[in-house]
Amino acid sequence: MHLNARRFVASCLQYQRVGNVNSRNAMSLKYNLQVDIFDVGGMDFMGLFVNSNGYEYILVVVDYVSKRVEAMPCKSVLLTRESREMLIDQIFSRYGVPRVIIIDGGSHFIGSEFVKQLNKMGIVHRVVTAYHPQTNGQAETSNNQLKRILQKITIREGKDWSNKLNRALWAYMIVFKTPIGMTPYQFIYRKTCHLPVKLEHKAHWAIKEMSLNLDGARMKRKMQISELEEIRLKAYVNATIYK
Repeated sequence: MHLNARRFVASCLQYQRVGNVNSRNAMSLKYNLQVDIFDVGGMDFMGLFVNSNGYEYILVVVDYVSKRVEAMPCKSVLLTRESREMLIDQIFSRYGVPRVIIIDGGSHFIGSEFVKQLNKMGIVHRVVTAYHPQTNGQAETSNNQLKRILQKITIREGKDWSNKLNRALWAYMIVFKTPIGMTPYQFIYRKTCHLPVKLEHKAHWAIKEMSLNLDGARMKRKMQISELEEIRLKAYVNATIYK
């Protein structure tokens, strides 16, 4: 009976028109991913949330290579002049201007002022395929993970989420990511993040740091930096598998 039901659904033209495309039958996507970090990123809005200090939305920007996520609270989905200036001051000024930004087809992104600013800065914008959110799947995945973290660290009413957003980003940065084989923090800085709990309990690494030979530490750091290119190339190959 179950087999007959599956065959009936598979042969129903009306269902096939509105159903999702099976991943096995979907056409391969054209990758926009670049090897260098902060070259290609996805941008998306999260919300509507409970009002917190006047903010109800979160603008999320994710780097496609390192999986690093930056977010800032917004009062609306309209990219006003204030929001655009915050985007430049808080993200572009710290990590550089990306080459490509992948966005959805919402009016808040494809508005003339925002597109004009991207063109002025030499940023190529790519609009995702309609009704196919997998095109910007990394931003969607980051949104879900960030939302789960915020739910765990905010109070019961959730009205202080705007004050805890930076802590949620920190928690996201030190979580292991399967596509790159390490945490985003370790991928960018080539070292593990020193957590307060490790300092409090005087972990073994902290004891070694106090009596570490400077010449040996300098040589070790040079070796780590020289290995960055190989690590990023490996992460690029892994990321194409999870695309």
